[in-house]
Amino acid sequence: MRDRLIRLIYDRVFKYSEEPVFKLVSGRMSNYYFNCKMVTLNPEGMYLIGNIIFDMIKDLNVKGIGGLTLGADPIADAVAYTSYLKKKPIEAFVVRKSAKSHGTMQWIEGDVKAGDRVVIVDDVITTGKSTIEAITRAREAGLNIVKVIALVDRQEGGYENIAEALKDIKADYKLIESVVTRDAVMKLYESK
Repeated sequence: MRDRLIRLIYDRVFKYSEEPVFKLVSGRMSNYYFNCKMVTLNPEGMYLIGNIIFDMIKDLNVKGIGGLTLGADPIADAVAYTSYLKKKPIEAFVVRKSAKSHGTMQWIEGDVKAGDRVVIVDDVITTGKSTIEAITRAREAGLNIVKVIALVDRQEGGYENIAEALKDIKADYKLIESVVTRDAVMKLYESK
């Protein structure tokens, strides 16, 4: 499944240019770009992502999975759907970019509450800023983060920044993981 997902990401998501023409969220220019929504919103992509990430977390006894909207939403939804089919339901939740301006004015939407064990997901990590924002909001809501998963790690320091943000969590397993790395996608690019 992972090999098929890498191929799908390469075919549908990955863009490369000899010149740095792609502007990243950080404002920096890059030679390559991953628009993961082309896979996270694709039926086959959702199937693969849901199954792969569910297998990564199925034994962690978590209540929810989510992250900063919009990148994390289809990933969390795919995992929640898969978890139901596999009779180990995990709730999807959304971390807003700004607090709800009416009603309860909350940052987090979904059926999770303080003390619940959760997984934070993101579609792409470069510096880790969006993931760290989701971690911060989840912690402020009292959620217990037991794992962080990136669909694609650009391998540009985000992993290390996230690890620093989570340095107080003592885990007996790999706390931060990626499903696909830039190196795996570049290997396909270089082989063509």
